[in-house]
Amino acid sequence: MPLVAIILGGPFLAMAILGLLPPLRRTGRPAGYFSIACIGASLVASVLLFLRFHENPEPWTREFLWAPFSQWPSIHFGVLIDGLSASMLAVVALIALVVQVYSLGYMTDESPGSLGRYFAFHSLFAFAMLGLVASHNTLQTYAFWELVGLGSYLLIGFWYKKPEAARAAMKAFWTTRGGDVGFAIGVILLWAASGSFLFQDLFHQAETGALHGTLLTLGVIGLFLGAAGKSAQFPFHIWLPDAMEGPTPVSALIHAATMVAAGVYLMVRIAPLLEHTPQVAFWIMTIGAFTAILAASMALVARDVKRILAFSTVSQLGYMMTAVGAGGAIAGYFHLTTHAFFKALLFLAAGSMIHAVHSNDIFDMGRLWKKMPVTGVYFLVGGLALSGIWPLAGFFSKDEILIDVWAHGHPVAFWTLLITAGMTAFYMFRAFFVAFFGRRDGSAHAHESPAVMTVPMGVLALLAVVVGFLGLGGLIHDAMHHSVSVTHATSGLEHPAWIPVAGTVAALFGILLAFLGYHRRAFAPENIHRAFGPISTLLERRYFIDDFFEFLYRVFYLGLSTLIGWIDRYIVDGLVNWLTWITYVIAGWFRRTQTGKAQDALYAIAIGLLILVFLALRF
Repeated sequence: MPLVAIILGGPFLAMAILGLLPPLRRTGRPAGYFSIACIGASLVASVLLFLRFHENPEPWTREFLWAPFSQWPSIHFGVLIDGLSASMLAVVALIALVVQVYSLGYMTDESPGSLGRYFAFHSLFAFAMLGLVASHNTLQTYAFWELVGLGSYLLIGFWYKKPEAARAAMKAFWTTRGGDVGFAIGVILLWAASGSFLFQDLFHQAETGALHGTLLTLGVIGLFLGAAGKSAQFPFHIWLPDAMEGPTPVSALIHAATMVAAGVYLMVRIAPLLEHTPQVAFWIMTIGAFTAILAASMALVARDVKRILAFSTVSQLGYMMTAVGAGGAIAGYFHLTTHAFFKALLFLAAGSMIHAVHSNDIFDMGRLWKKMPVTGVYFLVGGLALSGIWPLAGFFSKDEILIDVWAHGHPVAFWTLLITAGMTAFYMFRAFFVAFFGRRDGSAHAHESPAVMTVPMGVLALLAVVVGFLGLGGLIHDAMHHSVSVTHATSGLEHPAWIPVAGTVAALFGILLAFLGYHRRAFAPENIHRAFGPISTLLERRYFIDDFFEFLYRVFYLGLSTLIGWIDRYIVDGLVNWLTWITYVIAGWFRRTQTGKAQDALYAIAIGLLILVFLALRF
């Protein structure tokens, strides 16, 4: 328990002190050092907790009374430490630390007060995410879930004076809020059906049959809606590409390893409930596979390097959801952990490129390899890992998902993911070849980033290279087998030997196609773009899904608001105004009796007294 207190207390302390002590917050870099020290302590405690759990893999909980009730079961605040939470705590703390160190170099142009505010928001988000991971019940998870949403809103809209950033923050907040409503309903329904918020109670009741039927199904659907919102699954995916308006380190923290992964983490956590709701699991798999190929197709034509990575994140989250829905929770979670390393690396490398050329457009870059070789190597490592090339981290986790999806009997989802793998390799190396070897020389004033930015990238690159060899997959599998969220193994399933080969071939084909088109110029991609004009427009406009939601917003939401405003103004207020006018008219009649003479008032009092006497005698 002391380690858990350090894990949660580190970022909470930084958040509280930077938030409540403006003089310290306005110091800028010293405020950053303090925040980094706190999250560093959290990381050390997280790693020690994971190693301790690996030595003694026995899940445990600690709790204290939160809200006592006499008629209903009391609510407890507590932590659940098992293989799933212990490993995820270490991943979140590591990414948060690396990103905060990187931010010291990337955010050098910010004023001291603005920089201190930035680190305060970072600490708030880290505390919320770590609290979510460690929560041992659905209600507490929901509380931290909303706090994560607040932290992401503040970080995405950090440059709030920039209209695009303010709109992106609002879009992310309200889009995910739609899923969060489903989450809240799901929590209530599961509590109504089971009488408990505790994950372990829910799993036990589902296993014994005490929790079953419509309420269980609707409750799980509600939790999935929350997960779909946070993890940007169709149709909630629209918020993530626009969220790139925030600082690039924010994108690395939120949109690579933490907030967007929360939805997948939640689905892995409730995997035992999915076993008893196969219809819901099937739709999770279907939506995940559709999201994966949908987002990958939009990345094919994107020019903004951060948006390319954002579409890639949506696609990879779809990969993970597909695995969880197909019955491969361990494979989905393993990909979540490896993806955290190489996607955060890619975002930080993209930030280094943007920092050097002051543009997000890959076609404004070009020939960066000579001026930024370190960043180029790191971007290449991240791209290879994301493409699933051996021996990098993505190879092991991506192939495990393909194997699990096939072995559980879902060929359509399997082929969808395999095609997506080829598309992923193509758009990543399209960005790589254009930015680092493109014909346009955008590197005239470019220079390599300082060590405070390249060293964090080096740490992530090292992890992306070695985790497969170090047996991270084995550690994750061992830890997950001792998790209360996974009741059976999903590895070791029978599968054709060609599946791992197929995944690598698809990735190599995508890389080769990008190499021929954007480096060797064996064909002209712009001619293909023109030849498929309508399709290219469809992809560039994101299948008009954003336009459709904007149409719904303008026609229905604003239309309904206008109607309600008219009713309020002309019916509700009109009725009040009419009653006021009637009162004024009637009062006007009586105004004539007010002569201002004392004797007239005396006559009125005498007449009133006579009337009262008459009524008293009469009745």
